[in-house]
Amino acid sequence: MRGSGLPLCLLSAVFYLSWTPSAGLKTLHLGSCVITTNLQGIRSGFAEIQSSVQTKDEILDIRILKKTHSLQDTTPAYQCCLLRHILRLYLDRVFKNYQTPDHHVLRKISSLANSFLAIKKDLRLCHAHMSCPCGEEAMEKYSQILSHFEELQPQAAVVKALGELDILLRWIEAID
Repeated sequence: MRGSGLPLCLLSAVFYLSWTPSAGLKTLHLGSCVITTNLQGIRSGFAEIQSSVQTKDEILDIRILKKTHSLQDTTPAYQCCLLRHILRLYLDRVFKNYQTPDHHVLRKISSLANSFLAIKKDLRLCHAHMSCPCGEEAMEKYSQILSHFEELQPQAAVVKALGELDILLRWIEAID
């Protein structure tokens, strides 16, 4: 009778793993901070509203999230800090202030905000455990992003930042 527990345990483990939704989960190695998030779900939610949002963006010659200067060249040690600050920008100033009469778009933005909030919570834990350092490089890059955001009128900045969410998602997806 003693040996009968092991097969039951193995069967339970196989059952659990087969029913656990893992598709779309990505492990992000942000310096010494490691988190897992559903980037596929975030990308899918954004894809549903992307054309609606980007058609409202009338300023085509300015980028808030410049690909090479602010994101791509960030050293792994400071990606955690930079991402934490960018998520705070999106949560505090972009998602909250986006205006549209389209309730579907608003629901999707709320869903995106909840996903960002979950990532930010994990990053906050890393920061509390001293595994998410904020050095000069990260703060300088975030200051550049914030400066580009604040150059625009408030609602235009919100629309521009939301329309550039694909740039942020591509950067996050490229993080090993």
